[in-house]
Amino acid sequence: MSSKLLVHSHKPDEKKCTVSVTPQSAGWGYIDFNVRSLAAGEQIADRTGPNETCLVLVSGKARIIGAGQDFGVLGERMDPFSGAPWSVYLPSGAEWRVEAETAVELAVCGSPAKGKYPARVIPPQDVSELTRGTGTNQRFVRNILPDTAEAETLLVVEVITPGGHWSSYPPHKHDTDDFPNETYLEETYYHRLKRGSGFALQRVYTKDGSLDEAMAVADRDVVLVPKGYHPVGAPHGFDLYYLNVMAGPRRVWKFTMDPDQAFLPY
Repeated sequence: MSSKLLVHSHKPDEKKCTVSVTPQSAGWGYIDFNVRSLAAGEQIADRTGPNETCLVLVSGKARIIGAGQDFGVLGERMDPFSGAPWSVYLPSGAEWRVEAETAVELAVCGSPAKGKYPARVIPPQDVSELTRGTGTNQRFVRNILPDTAEAETLLVVEVITPGGHWSSYPPHKHDTDDFPNETYLEETYYHRLKRGSGFALQRVYTKDGSLDEAMAVADRDVVLVPKGYHPVGAPHGFDLYYLNVMAGPRRVWKFTMDPDQAFLPY
């Protein structure tokens, strides 16, 4: 029986979309996420609507035009494992267009906003990188749009998890509005496996058992985290990338550890 939290990718549709999550499909109130796949020379045009939007070049080079500005040709890495990304932040109510110079994988990350902040490029040098965890819990974090950056509801981060390591571990949750102890944030994980094959594992669960899903995740799958703890495991030999989008009523990342593993270093 397939999980309602696991969204598989597909061949590009007429909008070049390969996987999509909307508030309606997920049954929540904030995150709108999709991935577009373009061949060199192709282009797409869209609008942010009621969402502030972060366009993340997962791979490839493209000219990006948005909110009346031509940001030029952006992008350096040809795969998500090769350094920090180029991204563009767009406010709500903006039109945008992407013209692919090479094959492009573009993540479109959105959540509701009022248009408070102007459009801007987020270059790799503005993406803070840090190492989290030790031993087989070590992973590498790239903060694209952290809670210290200018945005209204949206948070965006990338994580590289080496094969044989755990990530989002010890398990933590952020499903309760109890600031400053914890904040309510919906979350999506967009997974990429370096080899393009194999699988990763992700469990999403609550302590009361009302939600408990363990999923084998393939390359380009999305996992929804509406509530609960949500650790990730990368099997030996299969380096894992994931792009996290989080959003909620308070744009602060405060979480609570599963008490069974809270003694472990995060």
